[in-house]
Amino acid sequence: MGHQQADSAGQHACLHLGFLIFSGFPMACLTSMIEPLRAANEISGREAFRWSLISEDGAAVESSAKVAFHPSAKLAGVRGVDHIVLLSPPNGRFANPRQGNGALRALARHGTVLGGVSGGVFPLARAGLLEGHVTSVHWCYASAFADEFPDHPTTDEVIAAQGRRLTVSGAAAAFDAALMLIDQRLGREVMTEVACWFQHPQVRGAGERQKIPALRAAATSDMLPEPVGRAVRIMSENLAEPVSIADICAQIDLSPRHLERLFKTLTGKSPLVYYRNLRLAAARQLVMYSNKSMNEVAQAIGYASASPFRQRYLETYGLTPDEERRKINTFRVRDNRPVPSV
Repeated sequence: MGHQQADSAGQHACLHLGFLIFSGFPMACLTSMIEPLRAANEISGREAFRWSLISEDGAAVESSAKVAFHPSAKLAGVRGVDHIVLLSPPNGRFANPRQGNGALRALARHGTVLGGVSGGVFPLARAGLLEGHVTSVHWCYASAFADEFPDHPTTDEVIAAQGRRLTVSGAAAAFDAALMLIDQRLGREVMTEVACWFQHPQVRGAGERQKIPALRAAATSDMLPEPVGRAVRIMSENLAEPVSIADICAQIDLSPRHLERLFKTLTGKSPLVYYRNLRLAAARQLVMYSNKSMNEVAQAIGYASASPFRQRYLETYGLTPDEERRKINTFRVRDNRPVPSV
């Protein structure tokens, strides 16, 4: 198809991306980045992008979908890669953290752009390579990330690009990140054609916020009417020290009765139950992705002790938090992979 480009000499060079994959990584995040880059090469008529799969030791890695991928290199031997993108579940770790983290730091010192998609931001943060950088964290991992890295600034934007760091919230956002790279190197025309090839209707970049489902509602949080949306934001910002519904109503200048009607119409839940479920959803991340005791998890969402927390958790999810953690740990041991990943 051979589009004529007006890019600079530097942009004519092939951009080499290395995808560092951890056991249980979400396969969609990988294909969502590779496929648009492959299409961009085809549309532009030249190899503007190439990519390699990398693992810690060069051995095969199984994705969350139990599909095995065979890397072409091990991390310690990587050379000449422009970007390293980590793909991982939230609890992905190096078998040899000192060596793995050291290899990433060495790449960073030599100017490699480092990035993480979805749970891939966790091992990148554990390596100390996101300090001072605002990080895009998938909404379903936000509480777990904040718990492990309380001093790291985060954003609910789909992509955060700062200097030589690129963090991406999930698989769909990974497609947008690839389009961003295509736009930078090949121009808007090629980028638009790639998006059309894949019927990608809305090209999102830095500044676009994630769509977050409103609990038990056929809408995302940004689609809720303004008073309800403001109430949900206040709830989300006060999980550890819950505020009363009366205080929320005072902040949004709405009567408790009116807020009750709106919530029940839109979510099928009262504001109090909705708030409780929001806190329990945050707690569930800590149950699944942290080593906190159940007392600590309970306190993190505003319960004085574990006993009432366990009861509410059982009512909401059909098993106690202890049972859920045992179930997940058993699954990890048997299948050597974490769940879930997005």
